[in-house]
Amino acid sequence: MASSFFALLDDIAYLMDDVATMSKVASKKAAGVLSDDLAVNAEKASGFVSSRELPVLWKITKGSFLNKLIILPFAFLLSAFIPVAVTIILLLGGVYLGYEGVEKIVDFIFHRKNKKNVKTKSHPKEQSDEAIQYENKKVKGAIFVDFILSIEIVIIALGTVVESPLKVQIPVVTFIAFMATIGVYGIVALIVRMDDMGFKLITISGNKKSFTKSLGVLLVKTLPVLIRILTVLGTFAMLLVSGGIFMHNIPQVHDLFNSIPSLLGELTVGLIIGTLVNLIIQVYKKITKK
Repeated sequence: MASSFFALLDDIAYLMDDVATMSKVASKKAAGVLSDDLAVNAEKASGFVSSRELPVLWKITKGSFLNKLIILPFAFLLSAFIPVAVTIILLLGGVYLGYEGVEKIVDFIFHRKNKKNVKTKSHPKEQSDEAIQYENKKVKGAIFVDFILSIEIVIIALGTVVESPLKVQIPVVTFIAFMATIGVYGIVALIVRMDDMGFKLITISGNKKSFTKSLGVLLVKTLPVLIRILTVLGTFAMLLVSGGIFMHNIPQVHDLFNSIPSLLGELTVGLIIGTLVNLIIQVYKKITKK
């Protein structure tokens, strides 16, 4: 009996070791999408009056958890019964990420004059019907974007462990999925409250020249800059993840770009994929207009 018990503990230890190892690998693979997820949600959760930022973020966070609960069972069923579907969805996700990355670059180059800067916060006030409708619309949009990115995070994580037994796949992918939500929205909460913290420091300093006031001013000015930096990093991360998916899953693509550094190769493939998809969509739009 004792030997059986210790054998069970030994099996559990091996399983946990496998889960920990594969979780590290899956986290690295999903990091690109996570950085974009962070940038997108920081932008989505900002621009509200101070009293509504955290409630809005909590609504989006709950929606993100629900997204994961919907996606995970389907992902595990596909992995168990149609494993090739995981690779197909992964490639489709790579196409989407490449498209989104290139679209952001095109949007920045040709349409940035039409973009409005991040809204500055006003004093808390009673919400009008229009404000409530705007908030609900923005929350729904953020949850939908989270759903798309959640599919990518789950599939990318699953793609790293698709050859492992189901007893390893389930804890690894579930851990990555839910830690993604906790990590991303926890950081977003800190980001969107940076300027509030800054204003509070300025108030504490009595608006007199001091380290406290300087720090407060820095936090206030840093928020829009930080969101822009995250957006840029997220764009490049999307292209790298897109290119990496194709290079790791299609041998011909890997062989074609094998002679150049891996990061440059992945970025190039992501740009090519994204550009082709954008061109196809533009041609389709012109045809349908005619």
